[in-house]
Amino acid sequence: MKKKLFVVLVLVMAVILSACGNDSDTGASSTNFNDPDVEFAQGMIPHHRQAVEMAELAETRAASAEVKELAAAIQGAQDPEIQTMEGWLKDWDKPLPDEGMSGMDHGSTGDDSMPGMMSTDDMESMSKASGTEFDKMFLSMMITHHEGAIEMAESEITNGTNADAITLAKQIKDAQTGEIATMTNLLKQ
Repeated sequence: MKKKLFVVLVLVMAVILSACGNDSDTGASSTNFNDPDVEFAQGMIPHHRQAVEMAELAETRAASAEVKELAAAIQGAQDPEIQTMEGWLKDWDKPLPDEGMSGMDHGSTGDDSMPGMMSTDDMESMSKASGTEFDKMFLSMMITHHEGAIEMAESEITNGTNADAITLAKQIKDAQTGEIATMTNLLKQ
């Protein structure tokens, strides 16, 4: 009987100690980061801001209910991700990207650091379009935008060290791959 009690106590202690270890690992992961983690957050924030800006245009300009729903889903996913990444940068004592960076002309300058960004001209064209013309423009541009985000996410997955940032990168890759498939199907209609 004493031997069984001893085994049970050892097992209980092992569970308690492993739970404590997991808590400290989780807390430590937010301070464990490298340059690629910082670059991912600093690049993805303005990238997401531009996607949100594009999605906001769809509220009043899109003809298709499916495009409006997709745009709302994109905005709903990316706004919280922006806040999460801003929180990391603050925790890491790293600068936040400027608010105006979503409108930067990355598409026409050949800036490879943020693939998929729309140029200022692209954004102006989209803001002037409406109806089915807007729908096609939005879907085509958002596919390109998502492909750029996936490229950035894959770089983080390969080169980052922060567990939370890598997890978010995987979520972005999975979600935006699915959204590209949806947008490709909508373009065929």
